[in-house]
Amino acid sequence: MFNQAMLPEVEVYSVLSNARRREVLTELWKQPESMSLRDLSERIAAAESGERPAPRALRESVYNALHQTHLPKLDSLGLVVYDPNRKTVRVCSQAGQLNRYMDVTTRIGVTWGEYYRALGVVGLVVTVGSLAAVPLLSAVDPLIPATASLLLFAGSTIYQLYAGRLGTSGQVTRLLARFF
Repeated sequence: MFNQAMLPEVEVYSVLSNARRREVLTELWKQPESMSLRDLSERIAAAESGERPAPRALRESVYNALHQTHLPKLDSLGLVVYDPNRKTVRVCSQAGQLNRYMDVTTRIGVTWGEYYRALGVVGLVVTVGSLAAVPLLSAVDPLIPATASLLLFAGSTIYQLYAGRLGTSGQVTRLLARFF
């Protein structure tokens, strides 16, 4: 049921120790289809410089570094499929196992860990407040906030799992398309 990590932790930390490799994985998770090396290097250069388009020298530097170093390394570890002749790259499903090592941020700018902690604390405070006869909260049956927070946990978990599988761009649209 649970997959063992395919890479030893030392290898995982080696891969993730480089900001460009982390950015490669992040960009490829957004678009699970094949991407040209040129497009990928332009996106990474734009992220590094904060400018669109990024300066030409930076785009060329990123392009060369990806082509010569980073993509071959990620390919040899089975995290991406890189075709140096066609200059295309796509993420492999095994790369998803690196998510647990990266601090994934939600669209509202908080990590999933922060989100779940806040959700748990709010649910606990409201539930205990209704049990402890805190004004306004005592009017609510404690089962209601407890159930609501558990449903929010379940819904958030389902969303996070599907969002991770579908990539971050267009995830709601793709998820809805699967059901309707």
